[in-house]
Amino acid sequence: MSIVGATAAATVRDALGAAVDAMAAAGVEDPRLDAELLLGEAMGLERAALMSDPAAEVPAAAARRFGEMVRRRLRREPVAYILGRKGFRNIELAVDRRVLIPRPETELLVELALELQPASVLDVGTGSGAIALAVADELPGCELTATDASPGALEVARANAARLGVADRVRFVEGTLPPTEAQPPGGYDLILANLPYVAERDWPSLQPEVTQWEPPEALLAGPDGLAAYRAFIPECARHLHRYAEQKTGALAIEVGEGQAPAVGELMRHAGFEAIETRRDLAGIERVVVGRVEVTA
Repeated sequence: MSIVGATAAATVRDALGAAVDAMAAAGVEDPRLDAELLLGEAMGLERAALMSDPAAEVPAAAARRFGEMVRRRLRREPVAYILGRKGFRNIELAVDRRVLIPRPETELLVELALELQPASVLDVGTGSGAIALAVADELPGCELTATDASPGALEVARANAARLGVADRVRFVEGTLPPTEAQPPGGYDLILANLPYVAERDWPSLQPEVTQWEPPEALLAGPDGLAAYRAFIPECARHLHRYAEQKTGALAIEVGEGQAPAVGELMRHAGFEAIETRRDLAGIERVVVGRVEVTA
């Protein structure tokens, strides 16, 4: 059977089998998982409940909905955009094409915040609000500011903050580094940054889910992927020197594979010390951390 165009009765097993075959032929990376997530959504079931009874009949309305979602996936639209949501640590975020889909490796920035226990955090390049809202969820006493150059992204982030009940604890500001009047008294203990870092030369090699669907302005950063950080890091260093009250201010940056040494050098030239890197689950140096001694 072809579930993509089916409206007749089908079992869960049949619907999944047809969808998996179609998505595999289209080059989808993990067709089985995607098919299970989409069919569960169409039937209003959790994935575990769906798989507990593969002989169950798929209602006609659910089959039609599933077929439409599979058609979207065959066009390589990411599952997160089809579902309209993505889990990140302990929270679920609404996502659409105005924002990047949160990645597991970005959780390293949240883990660093939990380690350092800052009283105030600036999240730069917030997108859907993933980092700031996860920190708000796990560090209830922390005051947060989140920035993004995209008005559309900030709309998504604000809506996520309201839905999660933390809108009163996260201030959203358009741009990169907030002006003085938008900062909390005493400035920030920690700045977390997830700016664009994809090199233009690497763009053609990325999956269609990225190049055809996610916002390129949130990904591309010049020939070597470092353009955004070359502009940001020196300004960030001055910002921490001027406003932070603690003896040191910390900056943590998410980077692409192979970029950690160059970003570390940018930090050193900007006055950061004690440079260190954190690896993701694949062993890639994914986060670069630097500290500055506050002199004012």
